[in-house]
Amino acid sequence: MTGLYIHVPFCIKKCGYCDFYSLPDKTGLISEYVEAIKQEACRYHRLECDTLYIGGGTPSLLGTKYLPSLLSGLYQTFDLRKETEATIEVNPDSASFDFFKTAKMKGISRISIGVQSLINAELKAAGRIHDAKQAANAVMEARRAGFESISADLIIGLPGQDWRSLRFSLDSLTGLNIQHLSLYCLSIEQDTPFATNRPQGLPSDNVQAELYEQSVDFLEHHGFIHYEISNFAQPGFECQHNLNYWRGGEYVGLGPAAASHLKCKRYKNKADLEAYLKNPLGQITEEETLAPAEKSAEEAMLRLRLLEEGLDIDEISKRFGETNTEALTRRLVRLAAGGLLLRKGSKYRLPAEKVLVSNPILAAVLRD
Repeated sequence: MTGLYIHVPFCIKKCGYCDFYSLPDKTGLISEYVEAIKQEACRYHRLECDTLYIGGGTPSLLGTKYLPSLLSGLYQTFDLRKETEATIEVNPDSASFDFFKTAKMKGISRISIGVQSLINAELKAAGRIHDAKQAANAVMEARRAGFESISADLIIGLPGQDWRSLRFSLDSLTGLNIQHLSLYCLSIEQDTPFATNRPQGLPSDNVQAELYEQSVDFLEHHGFIHYEISNFAQPGFECQHNLNYWRGGEYVGLGPAAASHLKCKRYKNKADLEAYLKNPLGQITEEETLAPAEKSAEEAMLRLRLLEEGLDIDEISKRFGETNTEALTRRLVRLAAGGLLLRKGSKYRLPAEKVLVSNPILAAVLRD
């Protein structure tokens, strides 16, 4: 399976927690950007892709004028006849019924809305420029435009947040009949506005962990499957594009800062919009070829993020060879013996109680 990712690096205002490559006040360059994406796409002419994901930044800033042009170029260049899912991220402040309708008509099948909270004080503290009413309206307008697969993002650990406010956001979104929810714990990343000006009222790590566990219980009670560390879905609505990442599949990324992984080669475009617009085909950096032992360990680590599915070491060994997976197998056995992984035959999974402390476990899967 191969995924196609398009990075849209435009936004209106940088949020306090955001460490993605995005640029405020550059929307005047969108037309040039779309043409540059089409040029870069020619490198992969007729490559068959199974999923499409347009992320950012704020892809909804493409609007009804530039989204059709972008999609037309992609469908002309790539082989997307077997496409199973096409997602676009939207922010409530730039989402309209006309935009949703245009996206639906042009082949988008799934909408991911950056809600983050349905409490205005929390949104303001996070630096978001939409309010709770706009966020709820975005979900309803996407539904009215005909979308049957709608996802929302929420953040745990925003300034001033407690279970009462978080539950209100969860209650409201499930009441709006969304099919998927991405639930992210706030972390203060280097070079973000929050890192230079840490906000007051941040919940402690212990409180954040408690909020996460309460959210998991709430969502499971409402019929959501906790299928990945940060992701919940109604049955059949798991994000296929991201499942491909977590299963170690291949993907192509277009746009500044976009990453690709093809034929055991991993590479990334420079995070430089101006350079990309001048030469879309000359931006590849950080290129590396993964040896079979490295690739198998990386795939095992990613598959452990899938809480229900986990990994089957026998299946991985068959594909990469026993010699290339001997060290990986020893690490998995050792972690299971220490109670850090669950083992049933050749299958391994993360225990539910280890999800919030999974980073060191996943790191130990990669190397001794």
